[in-house]
Amino acid sequence: MQFRDLVVQYKAMKQDIDKGIWDVINSSAFILGKPVTELEDKLAEYVGRKHCITCGNGTDALQLSLMIWGVGSGDAVFTSDFTYFASAGTSSILGATPILVDIDLATFNMNPIALETAIKRVLLEGKLIPKVVIPVDLFGQPADYDKILPIAEKYGLKVLEDAAQGFGGSIRGKMAGSFGDLSITSFFPAKPLGCYGDGGAVFTDDDEINTRLRSLRAQGKSTTDKYDNREIGMNSRLDTLQAAILIPKFKAFVDYERKAVNNAATWYTDRLKDRFVTPTVLDGFYSSWAQYTILLDNKDQRDAMQANLKLKGIPSMIYYPRGLHQQEAYAWMGLSDTMYPKTVEATKRVLSLPMHPYLTEDMVEQVCKELLTV
Repeated sequence: MQFRDLVVQYKAMKQDIDKGIWDVINSSAFILGKPVTELEDKLAEYVGRKHCITCGNGTDALQLSLMIWGVGSGDAVFTSDFTYFASAGTSSILGATPILVDIDLATFNMNPIALETAIKRVLLEGKLIPKVVIPVDLFGQPADYDKILPIAEKYGLKVLEDAAQGFGGSIRGKMAGSFGDLSITSFFPAKPLGCYGDGGAVFTDDDEINTRLRSLRAQGKSTTDKYDNREIGMNSRLDTLQAAILIPKFKAFVDYERKAVNNAATWYTDRLKDRFVTPTVLDGFYSSWAQYTILLDNKDQRDAMQANLKLKGIPSMIYYPRGLHQQEAYAWMGLSDTMYPKTVEATKRVLSLPMHPYLTEDMVEQVCKELLTV
């Protein structure tokens, strides 16, 4: 059993993926070829944004977005404490200060009350200027934008939606990637929509920002001359090969994969809900199930469960073993565990189980049987 079975997925669409790859090779248009534009158009339409600008990876997508707003020294960028490092690291690399926010343990997403408390604290201290909030759509479920967006508007913050894990999720039909001023996603292979390497994208409705992002991803070049550099940019383009791979994968994602992972999540929940804390999907929300993550009673039980699954050949993962405030890179901030009680609790109790569109009910039954017999 695989945690996320990319081999089975490839076999299901091998003919179309292989054709796309060979078409690119035969064209020799390896950089910004036609499949890149085709993919960008399809993704923008699906998400409900005017523009999609692909780039090298999800981290670059975050950084390019922050560069658009001139984020730098003296700025405060608010993001979840319980997430992958890039959500905070991209603001740090630009000289800004990440302000970490505790989570709602039910959804693992940013707690809006904790967000407003953090903004007020920064304003009271008077050392930093609140600039941007980066809510993270963790494990496939969009953050609580009904509450986060009004808070951001109240304090004049830009909102950058980190939908690296949330692509395909929605709130009352409004797709992840369409919330906030800008939004990003990642095409890392294990993501809901993944390529065969690195890839990412930024979404915007603003024509001027669209033009600037296309410039910034190519060293800040002008629109007419690639050797006329108007800004300091990056080298971050999605390879044509990756776009060609993503086009058939995106079709499968829309046609049946989103539904398949929701079926698998239901199978898990039906079997585990009486014994463990299973994932909460808020009313009106739809998850793309980047992960199916349960909560055990404590760290000892979690570690024992994971060890038993490993003995039986069943993979599992701990997302995440530590909060960002516990990372050595942020030790200088002097942040204590008492400031992030829900994050700390999550790190000790979370266990992510195999989740992908090609799980069968028998596979889910096998995983659950092992969990329930320990």
